[in-house]
Amino acid sequence: MAMVALTLTPPSAQRLRAVDEFLADAWADQARHDSRLRDLAVEVDFDRGVAHLTGEVDEPGDLRLVRDRVGQLAGVLAVWARVRVGGRDPVVVDLGCGGTKQWPDNLGLDIYPAVGVDAVADLSRSLPLADNSVDVFFAVHILEHLIDFLPLVDEAHRVLRPGGVLHVMSPWWGHVNAVADPTHVRLLDIQTIKGICLQRPPDAPRWYPLHAGCDGASIFADLTLLPPDAPVPTQAHLARFFA
Repeated sequence: MAMVALTLTPPSAQRLRAVDEFLADAWADQARHDSRLRDLAVEVDFDRGVAHLTGEVDEPGDLRLVRDRVGQLAGVLAVWARVRVGGRDPVVVDLGCGGTKQWPDNLGLDIYPAVGVDAVADLSRSLPLADNSVDVFFAVHILEHLIDFLPLVDEAHRVLRPGGVLHVMSPWWGHVNAVADPTHVRLLDIQTIKGICLQRPPDAPRWYPLHAGCDGASIFADLTLLPPDAPVPTQAHLARFFA
C-alpha cells in the first residue's frame, strides 16, 4: 500500500500580515456592532494570527466574553490575554522561559538559571507555586522537551485559579521544526490537545478547550479548568478544533 505524506504549508510572512489586517478590521467591526463589547476597555491586537488582549474589565465574565468573540473570528490561532479584572493584575507565569518571556514582568520558571528566569524549577516535578495562585500559564515550546508532559499539565491545573488559562504552543509534528531540535522528545498535534481534554482517566484533572489551532508550523491551545461536576464540552464546540 502506498504511503501518503501529510503536508500543511505554513503561511508566508506576507499572508500572515494580511490575515492580521483582516482580523483587526473584523474585530473592529464586531466591537462596533455588539453592544456588550462597546464599553469594555480591552484592546485586541493580532500578531501572526494570535490575538493579544490587554486592558481592564470589571468581571471575569467580561473577559470571557471578549476572548470567546475574538476566538470565533476565522484565522485566529490563539487568544492570549493580559487583562486586569476587578482592579487586580493577573499573575502570569512562563514555564520553561529560558531568556525569553511572553511579557517582561511575568514570573519565569526554568530548570536552568538565565536572564529572565525568576525561579529555577524542574518542570517534570511539582511546581513551586501554591494552589489557586496563578491566572495564566504560558507553556511555549516546552511540552515537546518532556518525555511525559502530563504531570506538568496536571500541576498547571492545580495552580491555576478558577477561570485561569493554560496557553500551549509547540511545533506541529509534520513540520521540520518538530524534529530538527535533538532535544525534542515528543511530537504533538491538535489531536494531542483533544487527548488532554477528553482521553484522561476519570480522576484526572479536567480541561476545557477554549481554542486550538495549527498554522502548519506550530500548534496552539488555550485550555481552562473544567470543574469535576461540569459536563464535557459539546460536540459542536469540539468540532471547531478537532477531527
